[in-house]
Amino acid sequence: MDAGVPARRRREMAAAVSGAGRCRLSKVGAGRRPPPARVRVAVRLRPFVDGTAGENDTPCVRGLDSCSLEIANWRNHQETLKYQFDAFYGERSSQQDIYAGSVQPILRHLLEGQNASVLAYGPTGAGKTHTMLGSPEQPGVIPRALMDLLQLTREEGAEGRPWALSVTMSYLEIYQEKVLDLLEPSSGDLVIREDCRGNILIPGLTQKPITSFADFERHFLPASRNRTVGATRLNQRSSRSHAVLLVKVDQRERLAPFRQREGKLYLIDLAGSEDNRRTGNKGLRLKESGAINTSLFVLGKVVDALNQGLPRVPYRDSKLTRLLQDSLGGSAHSILIANIAPERRFYLDTVSALNFAARSKEVINRPFTNESLQLPVLAPVKLSQKELLGPSEAKRARGPEEEETRSPKLPVAPASASQKLSPLQKLSSMDPAMLERLLSLDRLLGSQGSQGTPLLSTPKRERMVLMKTVEEKDLEIERLKMKQKELEAKVLAQEAADPKEKENYSPTMLRPLARRIVTVAKPLKKAVVMPLQLIQEQAASPNAEIHILKKKSRKRKLESLDASQPEEKAEDGWELQISPELLAHGRQKILDLLNEGSARDLRSLQRIGQKKAQLIVGWRELHGPFSQVEDLERVEGISGKQMESFLKANILGLAAGQGCGPS
Repeated sequence: MDAGVPARRRREMAAAVSGAGRCRLSKVGAGRRPPPARVRVAVRLRPFVDGTAGENDTPCVRGLDSCSLEIANWRNHQETLKYQFDAFYGERSSQQDIYAGSVQPILRHLLEGQNASVLAYGPTGAGKTHTMLGSPEQPGVIPRALMDLLQLTREEGAEGRPWALSVTMSYLEIYQEKVLDLLEPSSGDLVIREDCRGNILIPGLTQKPITSFADFERHFLPASRNRTVGATRLNQRSSRSHAVLLVKVDQRERLAPFRQREGKLYLIDLAGSEDNRRTGNKGLRLKESGAINTSLFVLGKVVDALNQGLPRVPYRDSKLTRLLQDSLGGSAHSILIANIAPERRFYLDTVSALNFAARSKEVINRPFTNESLQLPVLAPVKLSQKELLGPSEAKRARGPEEEETRSPKLPVAPASASQKLSPLQKLSSMDPAMLERLLSLDRLLGSQGSQGTPLLSTPKRERMVLMKTVEEKDLEIERLKMKQKELEAKVLAQEAADPKEKENYSPTMLRPLARRIVTVAKPLKKAVVMPLQLIQEQAASPNAEIHILKKKSRKRKLESLDASQPEEKAEDGWELQISPELLAHGRQKILDLLNEGSARDLRSLQRIGQKKAQLIVGWRELHGPFSQVEDLERVEGISGKQMESFLKANILGLAAGQGCGPS
């Protein structure tokens, strides 16, 4: 039984091949989406471990070719399950075969500013750590990848090449949902963050620069001893945490436009899923096993969500999946090395690992180039004192004694070293110590010739226009300050004059803010408009004393120029008054409607809808007629706080001629 569909696989391979040739895309560059790159999956079958193969323990997995394998079907022993992956490495495969066939081709993407990741997955005891680390005689993926990567960076960053490269490394583990720095174990639990561009980062994680493989060994070997391991029935040194080695390659362009690139390589040794019945875990080992199995379960959920195209991918449900957000469904070239065991007693773990690998190869990533532009640095320009300073600045630079005596111009001294420096800052107001440091820097850069770092790249004409504009703005500011001082002096002089002249002040004169008259905004006047017919009927009746609105005057104080004599001003307002006759008439009419009206009649009342009308009719049939309008408080849905507003609304509606009787 084949685990994949040939037509679909051909389409994915065509998409992956086409994406590999178009991967030089900056995230901030073109608007189109980055080309896809499918997660590549390789399966490694470890040989039988010495002393574990019994008479009845026969192999359950067999390789068919370099890309496919078959395993016995536990439901029907007459059949086998067939799987096809990007690569299959049998029992006789070496560490070099796995590295050269699957890992080495992705290192070139780091020099293009893209991310890459290598994950070792499988049950405990399947050989994941051996695949990633290896031994001194047979080094694994990590030492081989670092050796080749450092060699590539030395070749690409050599003198005469357009890019300067630097490499740094970080090493961490995820132990019981805690991110621990193995290079600095005392740093404690670290947090995982995401920057504005969607890149995953860990603030506070130690970064060590490395220039050679000896530097890598000096930092990596002591940090590896800090990783948490433990003994179980299946492995004497079982990994109890997920280990992640992060290698970052920074590139800086030596010539304009001074671009910067950053590529990251994740080398991940996952902890194996464990069956506690076989491992015999108890106490702390059982707690560690629970945390490992939970994180791997969330990893499976992430893969399933990506394959099904769900709107939410549960990356945040685990620290492991949060850290692998770039590797699965993100922006990295990902390689998954699934390690399996041939023994029949590991059959269920082997089938589970193969099913996860088959689902993972359907995940599509979209790598892009992490590229940014560096701001241009100022280039050195040599100008004379006359070109550097403007006319007004040169006049002030002659000194106060020369201006007072108005002596003839002295002979100009030869141009000193300070006249050759050309920053945009005024030399006359510069600190002497700072000026001396700038002169030393200028002499140092001048001695280096064309290889020196430029200080000012602005052309001469544009720089002179900029300096002239700055000088004109300074003169305009000084002129406005002088004008303000003249106006303030004029105002003070007029205030000191005869008080009678204050009445003739121009309205545009400046006055102190505290002496201005502060007024308060008038409140809005509200009135109830009654129908003309109802007003005429009320006026025709002899005892018509129904008043809805009553005019009321009130006084308020104004702050005048003299605070000791406040002024008062009367204002007209309106307040609502309802006569007792109208109130009693409205209450009686509402009560009659509650006792005799139907649900439709009750809906004519304001704030009574269909639901409340049915409740009132049901309550009346159950308890009898209402004795007073306040009995509505006992009906469900009408509270006591609403009773007052309910009466006012319906009585005013009655007064306005809307009517509350049965229709």
